[in-house]
Amino acid sequence: MEDNIQEMYRKARKAFEEVEYWPQEKVDEMVAAVGWEWQKDEVAEALARLAVDESGLGVYEDKVAKIKVKARGTMWDFRGVKTCGVVEEDKKKGLKILAKPMGVIANVVPCTNPESTICCLGLSILKTRNAMIVSPHPRTQGSSYLTVEYGRKALRKVGAPENLMQCIQHTSKEKTAELMANCDFAIATGGAALVKVVYAAGKPAHTVGAGNVVSIVDETADVPSAAHKIVMSKIANNSASCSSENAVAIQASVYEEMINVLKAEGGYLCNTGEREKLRKTLWPDGITLNRDVVARSARHVAELAGIEVPENTRFIMVLGEKPGPEDRFSGEKLCPVLTVWKWTDFGEMVERMKQMHKFSGEGHSASIHSENEARQMELAIKANVGRVNCNMPHGAANSGSWFSGNPFTDTLGCGTWAGNMTTDNINYRHFLNYTTLSVPTEEYVPTDEELFGEYLKKWGKN
Repeated sequence: MEDNIQEMYRKARKAFEEVEYWPQEKVDEMVAAVGWEWQKDEVAEALARLAVDESGLGVYEDKVAKIKVKARGTMWDFRGVKTCGVVEEDKKKGLKILAKPMGVIANVVPCTNPESTICCLGLSILKTRNAMIVSPHPRTQGSSYLTVEYGRKALRKVGAPENLMQCIQHTSKEKTAELMANCDFAIATGGAALVKVVYAAGKPAHTVGAGNVVSIVDETADVPSAAHKIVMSKIANNSASCSSENAVAIQASVYEEMINVLKAEGGYLCNTGEREKLRKTLWPDGITLNRDVVARSARHVAELAGIEVPENTRFIMVLGEKPGPEDRFSGEKLCPVLTVWKWTDFGEMVERMKQMHKFSGEGHSASIHSENEARQMELAIKANVGRVNCNMPHGAANSGSWFSGNPFTDTLGCGTWAGNMTTDNINYRHFLNYTTLSVPTEEYVPTDEELFGEYLKKWGKN
């Protein structure tokens, strides 16, 4: 029977048990086979074409590049990484740490990245000797299924069990819930609503949160460079990424210069009337984001809103009014619309950003274009986010790139701020269990001075 979840799990479990005790070199060969297949030009092009055709979301060329970069970048992060047997040893403490797989993992993927999410997580799941069953988004079932089929082809080539990767063909909320309830672990890439569904399944899981990146620009920044980086990140894949900049906060002394450069880069700044038209288009009921604007071009969004923009418009700008639910433009938009804020006091701007994040995107990420290291650190200390990226195009840098040290992924944890288990970029490290083997060591009992030395010097023993 098609999409029999119980049968799919049984096949996945059998495949998992076949590779559960494989040595590292055999695992790495299997991972390399799948990684190589996914990064091929013709494969990336086929997956991107189908994803765009199915969903109408994003930009074909950007998707091709992303699939290739994510597959190759994930493989680059695997260099020298041990995930089998003893992965750490402390002879002094008599400890050996052994890495072990989890079993069968349910992978719930979004329509915004129905292929690259599978590539990143699929390689990490294989690297850790786990099996994976994908639950695709209803809008992009075909592209997710095809991605898995290419992976299965590569597994067969090297004699690995193909059922380490499976995909539901005709998805539904009910099948996704059943899948998560039956698997050993779940990973779900989506917003707050999905987090609740995942945890309702009653299995351990990694989830993610919404993004709402505010990019702060101060007077020390190279304004033309900062503007170009922000724009390149903002328009990539029509802002489908949760790491895309949703707002730019400009220091007053460089505000006019920055606005002029953003306009020269293809930005259109709405007047008050146009801003209201855009607001009603983005949130028709005043709360829920219109799905017809998600990952669509600026010209398309403007047309829906009844706003005339120049032909060279690549993104739309609106002035921010108030952080929080009273101004929906202070939250995540998932389309080429950029909210503009002006500030004079850096500390106040950080607090304003925190108010925006309380409304939308807390735990995710923040961006700053500044040569002032004290401000970079202040932002990192005060912002309730998992990542702060400095002087880089945020969307490209945040989830791994060739010019940032962030781990490659499509799945970004947002910590307890967003109801997630971790603030990490989700990768192989998050799909392992560990066993500690301990042997006797020479007994040593520390003295009071070794344990409480500084306290006792100041306060004494009484």
